[in-house]
Amino acid sequence: MSETTFGAYEISADPGRLDAARIHHWLSTDAYWALGRSREKQDSAIAGSLNFGAYDATSGEQIAYARVVTDHATFAWLCDVYVDRPARGTGLGTALVAAVRDHLEPSGLRRILLATADAHGVYEKIGFTTLENPDKWMALGIQ
Repeated sequence: MSETTFGAYEISADPGRLDAARIHHWLSTDAYWALGRSREKQDSAIAGSLNFGAYDATSGEQIAYARVVTDHATFAWLCDVYVDRPARGTGLGTALVAAVRDHLEPSGLRRILLATADAHGVYEKIGFTTLENPDKWMALGIQ
């Protein structure tokens, strides 16, 4: 199980530490990409993914979340990255994504993708770049 610290926070991939109700509340009410997502849908997403939480080291309260869909061999999709509003601007988001990257590094993945409308700077700090040839990528489903 991957675990690291960042200031007063612990970042962990331990699924037993996740606060699923809190994650659902954050995403379904405050994340533009998941507004209105049902609890059942969120619980299913958590169950089928590699999950990371950031926790207050003193209280144990979950402060941030990130989810990865991966085959652990060639590809990963980073999604549902969320930092609770009071902790934003502290560098926790960057530290969380760096911990995800570091956790996945031994798998030798060819590619880790993500989509963001407003946090490019967070991801660029740890090495993400825009797609060199976005015209090669396609999607099926509602955009």
